[in-house]
Amino acid sequence: MTLKNLLARRPDPLIMLIIVAVILAILLPARGDFAEGFSLATKIAIALLFFLYGARLSPTEALQGLKHWKLHSTILGFTYLVFPLLGLALYPLTYVLGQELYLGLLFMCLVPSTVQSSVAFTSLARGNVAGAIVSASASNIAGILLTPLLVMLLMRNGDLVISGSAFLDISIQLLLPFLIGQLLRRWVGGIAKNKLTKNVDRLSIGMVVYSAFSAGIVDGVWSRIGIWQLVVLVILSLLIVEFMLWFSGFVSNKLGFSYGDRVAVQFCGSKKSLATGVPMAAVIFGGGAVGAIILPLMVFHQVQLMICAARAAKWARQAP
Repeated sequence: MTLKNLLARRPDPLIMLIIVAVILAILLPARGDFAEGFSLATKIAIALLFFLYGARLSPTEALQGLKHWKLHSTILGFTYLVFPLLGLALYPLTYVLGQELYLGLLFMCLVPSTVQSSVAFTSLARGNVAGAIVSASASNIAGILLTPLLVMLLMRNGDLVISGSAFLDISIQLLLPFLIGQLLRRWVGGIAKNKLTKNVDRLSIGMVVYSAFSAGIVDGVWSRIGIWQLVVLVILSLLIVEFMLWFSGFVSNKLGFSYGDRVAVQFCGSKKSLATGVPMAAVIFGGGAVGAIILPLMVFHQVQLMICAARAAKWARQAP
């Protein structure tokens, strides 16, 4: 993919919605009764989002795909072992980014892999698309339990305390709707895959971002974050994506994976899901702190899309 083609691409609708939500929060932050009502509406939207996730996923296809256990366990290992260890190794950056942004960076390392973009880039690079679908979906399902567990184990720092009630909140707002979606998939699966209902993904994320940034502005969180810290986040995101693409490729070669499987490992194992991570942060943390927590994930999301789009196009030309 040439630079001209990259520049000609339409802006990511999700990123545009997030930008609008941030600007709206800056100009008209939610306060008082409206903030409470909007927070309730956001929780409902998140529950609907995970209901649709459950309704879209075919249990039969997932079970068939899980037969390639070596591929899927490798990808899960990068998502929930390598990334968290990397996040812990970056602890010295607390003295550069500050505690809030470092914790956001660590949280980014704990969320599931993306589904849509991982599969799209794997397909573009002529990799194992079926394997990418199953692995990315499995990552998101496992993340409903693993992400809050890892948060409790690794993010007990300073004023940020994660209680066991996070699991109850996750179960009620995320896991329960997901399971109901699975049970009702026979009747609502077709509707859940409709393009109109897929806009629920973007809408719910936009609502979370607006609510979180509004709370951050009201609580004075953003007055503590400087432009230079955002620049550091962008540079750090570039380095992390490049490192994870290289390391996942290196390990895949050592494990003897084919070209198609190696591509799936690299794209699924190097990315983090904004669509799943933002709602999870809203459920686990809440309050003004969410804005700072999700900021590194928002930056990383855009950086990974740009790098992986260029890499997928390059690999497609070199595919055997």
